[in-house]
Amino acid sequence: MPKAERRTISFTLNGEPVEIVVPVHRYLVDVIREDLGMMGTKRACDQGVCGSCSIIMNGLLTSACLTLAVRADGASIETIEGLGSLEAGLHPIQQSFAAHGATQCGYCTPGMIMSAKALLDENPDPTVEEIKHWLTGNLCRCTGYAKIIEAVRAAAEGRTEPAVPISVPTVKAIED
Repeated sequence: MPKAERRTISFTLNGEPVEIVVPVHRYLVDVIREDLGMMGTKRACDQGVCGSCSIIMNGLLTSACLTLAVRADGASIETIEGLGSLEAGLHPIQQSFAAHGATQCGYCTPGMIMSAKALLDENPDPTVEEIKHWLTGNLCRCTGYAKIIEAVRAAAEGRTEPAVPISVPTVKAIED
């Protein structure tokens, strides 16, 4: 079996320079996850329809599962790890997702947040309809999108907390 052609590529990942040798047929999602250990970018559909692998490459929202790694040569790439962390402090969009209960199971959350960041970078004050339209490329298999949309809108308004505090219904104790 012939050995796959390989190339050395270099790019900036979350502000840090990266140089790596990759097979020319290797997808960027695999380089980010498996070779560079950035596990926030998820692999799911491999068709570019679910948004789990969303990254920002050269300022544009990109499906890493459809992008050959060699196409990233010379690019500037942002992943969820580049936005913020519990240790370094969360990005306002991450804070808003957490405060609004928009993370649900969490599998789609990195892609949703990267899509939301790309939207807010392009349009800092989107309407709810614009947010819904922008997020059509991101699928959440848990429940609904209401909390996600509220979280993005709140981040656009410069706040991270819900307009109306989230409350948990109390269960009335049964007395004997």
